[in-house]
Amino acid sequence: MFIQLKRSLAVFGMSSALMLGLGATSLSAQAADTINFAKGHISQHVTGKLSPKETETWYQFNAAAGQYVVINIAPLAGTKETANVGVLHMPDGSYDGTKGGIVYQGCLPTTGTYKLRIARNNMATRGLTAGYDSEVVILPKYASQELC
Repeated sequence: MFIQLKRSLAVFGMSSALMLGLGATSLSAQAADTINFAKGHISQHVTGKLSPKETETWYQFNAAAGQYVVINIAPLAGTKETANVGVLHMPDGSYDGTKGGIVYQGCLPTTGTYKLRIARNNMATRGLTAGYDSEVVILPKYASQELC
């Protein structure tokens, strides 16, 4: 299974669409680092830090309809704040997510590029560096069949 996960270095402005009070943002063109899942692996950790002036960062991965996905966000050791908001943007423009812990768990609705927004909780920030340790688990289609 070859899945790419990309980290955006760009910071985007808030759009008017809101989801669970967490906010959705623009998905305009982004510069990105690419992380590949190792052959045969279904899990990838992504860690990082948001500087005091950054509000979010983006990752993306390609996946197929019917694959089962779990995305978890945990604190990053050594940082005083956690970027604990995760919102998964689907290829069709819809999105789903929440704050902290498991931010998405379910069967992907369509084949294409999924974008994961990791952000700080603006209601709970003190403006410090916010770290995160996110694990993205994507089961292959054959292993997802009974879950989807």
